[in-house]
Amino acid sequence: MAVLHSACVAGIRCFTPTTDTWNTCRLISSHKHSMEASNGIKEIQLAQKSSYASIGLGSSTPSSSGTYGKSKRVWVWTESKQVMTASVERGWNTFIFSSRSRELADEWSSIALIHPLFIQEGAIFDGENRSVATILEVSNPQELEQLQPDKGLGENVVVDLRDWQVIPAENIVAAFQGSEKTVFAISKTPLEAQVFFEALEQGLGGVVLKVEDVKAILDLKDYFDRRDEVSNILSLTKATVTSVQVAGMGDRVCVDLCSLMRPGEGLLVGSFARGLFLVHSECLESNYIASRPFRVNAGPVHAYVAVPGGKTCYLSELKSGKEVILVDQKGHQRTAIVGRVKIETRPLILVEAKLQRDSVNQTLYSILVQNAETVALVCPSKGIEVQNTAIPVTSLKVGDEILVRLQGGARHTGIEIQEFIVEK
Repeated sequence: MAVLHSACVAGIRCFTPTTDTWNTCRLISSHKHSMEASNGIKEIQLAQKSSYASIGLGSSTPSSSGTYGKSKRVWVWTESKQVMTASVERGWNTFIFSSRSRELADEWSSIALIHPLFIQEGAIFDGENRSVATILEVSNPQELEQLQPDKGLGENVVVDLRDWQVIPAENIVAAFQGSEKTVFAISKTPLEAQVFFEALEQGLGGVVLKVEDVKAILDLKDYFDRRDEVSNILSLTKATVTSVQVAGMGDRVCVDLCSLMRPGEGLLVGSFARGLFLVHSECLESNYIASRPFRVNAGPVHAYVAVPGGKTCYLSELKSGKEVILVDQKGHQRTAIVGRVKIETRPLILVEAKLQRDSVNQTLYSILVQNAETVALVCPSKGIEVQNTAIPVTSLKVGDEILVRLQGGARHTGIEIQEFIVEK
């Protein structure tokens, strides 16, 4: 196993999906029912001072509770002041320098509150010459097999996977599971970093991001922001159905995902951005058709659908590889990748609703969906009655309660903006 002679640092949070017990559910009858980096240094020292004392070898962002929440670290390897500035502005303030670059480390330390580390003789040391990590090169299966937590390695291990990446990363995750050691992999792009963070769901403990391009920092931060969204509980509001009527034929969109959905989960869809309805997946059992827990029969091509980053896009814009937000009755959310989109002409039904408390301002929220028994809207949960999950639109009637997501109505390219707008 060869020894490397370089690398760099900062910390962050990342999350992995929970493993849930899959419950069955059924249709209920109608009577039951993210910024560009600045060119200069922006008074970074004061902004970072309070967090620096507690971060050790890297800053962290808040994590959710549960099985998500394990801290991930990012080590930045760069000689670019612009990359350094972008990193510190985003809370990543530990950097590594070669032993010959102490002057550069001193220069950066004079303009920003950073934590410099130094590489020498195949290891990483802090400013007081204390060993921080061992650096190892893995270029063949034999060297990978030697990478084990009981081989006398330090607390942190940096590996350079010179050939394959995915399978070796998975093997390392499996080998170091339960170990107190943190394994980092050197990555030259944010996409490589994502591979390492998602290996075997748990991912490696960190990455060494070796870049000289500010965009790589922005893209990696955007990746973590999207992962962090999972920890946020979306506020869903009860709304009362005020009208249900047949609307005629239209082109509707079925969204097939690369993830299986659980009872109570679906996509946020609506005719107006100001209020999106929670449309249930086809995981519900039926006597007439097999369940398809990967599918949401979402609505017509014009409708808005929620996507990561607090944005919306049109259903007609979805395609293989794009990401959407899955939400359940409680507002828990996660991202999912679109595997396929089917657009077909089908009969539609128009559903309108308003808030129960909205007695003065008669704001209506609207959605069109296919007129079929397998299409359902999620209703508010009632204690532990897990069967009361969704109401088929064919059974929906005036007075029924469903869930909507309220948000700003004005949008520009899917981004919420502040402006006057009327939608009807």
